[in-house]
Amino acid sequence: MATEITYQGGVPDIMHYESKIWSVADLLIGQSVKQSDFPNYMMPFFGLMMVEGRMRNYMKRVEQEDGFTPKDNPEDFKEAFLLHDCGWNDYIVMQDKTLKKVCSNDKTFEQDFARYLDGFDSDLKRLLGINRGKDEDKFLGMDEIVANLRSKGILLQVASIWSEIDLAPYSNSDITTLEEHIKRRWADISASTAGEQYTPDDIISLISEIVGALINKPKGEYLHLYDPTCGGANLLFGTADRLRRQNGYELIATYGSELNDKLYALAAIESRFRDEAQICYGNTLTTIPFRGKSFDVVVANPPYGTTWKGYQQEIRHDETGQFAGGIPSISDGQLLFMQHILWQLDDKGIAVEVHNGASLFSGDAGSGESNIRKYVFDKDWVEAIIQMPQQEFFNTGIYTYLWIMNKNKPNTAHKGKVALIDGSKGWQLLKKSKGDKRREMTEDNRKAIVDALLTFEPSDICKIFDREHFYYNKQQLTLTELDADGHSVCETVCADGKPFDITKDEASYSLDADNDTIVHTKADDTKESLGCGDIKVKETRTKKGLKRKVQIMPRLTKDYEIIPYHFDEAANRKEIDDFMAKYIFKPFTLGDDTIGVEINFNKEFYVPEPVEPVDDILAEIKELDKELGEIEL
Repeated sequence: MATEITYQGGVPDIMHYESKIWSVADLLIGQSVKQSDFPNYMMPFFGLMMVEGRMRNYMKRVEQEDGFTPKDNPEDFKEAFLLHDCGWNDYIVMQDKTLKKVCSNDKTFEQDFARYLDGFDSDLKRLLGINRGKDEDKFLGMDEIVANLRSKGILLQVASIWSEIDLAPYSNSDITTLEEHIKRRWADISASTAGEQYTPDDIISLISEIVGALINKPKGEYLHLYDPTCGGANLLFGTADRLRRQNGYELIATYGSELNDKLYALAAIESRFRDEAQICYGNTLTTIPFRGKSFDVVVANPPYGTTWKGYQQEIRHDETGQFAGGIPSISDGQLLFMQHILWQLDDKGIAVEVHNGASLFSGDAGSGESNIRKYVFDKDWVEAIIQMPQQEFFNTGIYTYLWIMNKNKPNTAHKGKVALIDGSKGWQLLKKSKGDKRREMTEDNRKAIVDALLTFEPSDICKIFDREHFYYNKQQLTLTELDADGHSVCETVCADGKPFDITKDEASYSLDADNDTIVHTKADDTKESLGCGDIKVKETRTKKGLKRKVQIMPRLTKDYEIIPYHFDEAANRKEIDDFMAKYIFKPFTLGDDTIGVEINFNKEFYVPEPVEPVDDILAEIKELDKELGEIEL
């Protein structure tokens, strides 16, 4: 089995390769390749250099740990290498033919490059897109890109540039950071990548520190870690590496699922070089690749603002029970992933999810979004919600939020409570922006958040609430306006329940909405507002237009009031009654009451601007008056 490689310090920042990769763009521009297509030419070579670098690492490992070399002990070396189960390429491993060596001889390049690609085992060929069958998924699409570059006459030039990029010393998180940055810069956030949110390193560190602080599974047992929207797996593997390195969890099994074919391929390639790692391809919500399995930890940065219209039938007819809280608006599926995550989370598990603000407040009471929030709050699974700084992600500058979900809250101090933590001000500027990412959280910034979560007490960045604080009644009621004698429009105009008819040759009439009296008006259909209803005035004429008939139809409609909610039924009933007695002065009847849940960070952390004392304002006015009086006209 493959064993995780430990990357030593002292290597240059991977971003120093940016200018080299950008030089490939110059070649593509010269061949009239559309800028939005640049990532398609980049991703296969990222995958290729990552595989080669990992293989070279394991070659060194076999030589150091087993003492075998391909030259002196070929059979023993091959057997020891294959035990790592990290993939195979005879051309690289046994003949030491790196891409750099392949590109060094332009006369034999085509022949050597073909052997280089053909040397990969069948699974790596599948992921890289080499020798792909007619009906097979192309994933990284190497064959197609190689053919295009060859036809444009720049294959050797492009391959030579990539051969100079040594990814062996870098972690998956480093590689995907560089890949994401270049992809965003080249494609300028094309429509196909909208909603995809790559998780930067500082946020991965915070998520890992939160998980490490909350998880209480014994170190000697396997920790099962899952990301249902893993992308290139930088969040999944980055969290696993940190929990192993910082929290002493040696036994970690990682599981991921991804729909994007190229990102899946990168994640699956990386998984070949790790113990107990499994990445599945497909739509997580419909294929459910790990059905029946529960996880100790789930981390996720699901796409937001992305429609799930393309698979709505499967979601609406799902029979697994994973969407027990309800179905959100079809325009945004992130709350579907929240429910899936909780469905697969162990009864003692921890989940940390990145969401945008829509998960907090979108949807009225009774909507799918509100019902899903109510479901997770009813279960008391929300331990905290943390607001992140703006400009933290590559392709969006908006505020984002970490939902900390805990199915086994530690003690009575946490049960029934939810912490809101404002981490939006804890950041420093990057020396160099990466797309929309201009800020990052330092170790001290992250520590302040984790300390607030563990302390679970009010502070300048933390507020603790009973979970019912986020619930509200949306109380339906019907009001009516009264005339000077205390009669409603229904009583005075249509007491028998039938429309009030007026017939007159030369005019039509409507109602004065203020006092329920009939007033002269022009002969058109009109509608007047009245309290929680309206009055419809409809005119009809005889065939020759000599007679006019006006129908006056008052109608009362239902209105709603938002009222604080209490779990105790009697207390909630009293809250509604007290509200009506205090604020409603007209006759009303109550209708249905719908319970909603929303979280308003701005309201909870609102700090009013200081108001200047009245005496100071008056003194300033007096001084201004004096100055005006001294001005000569």
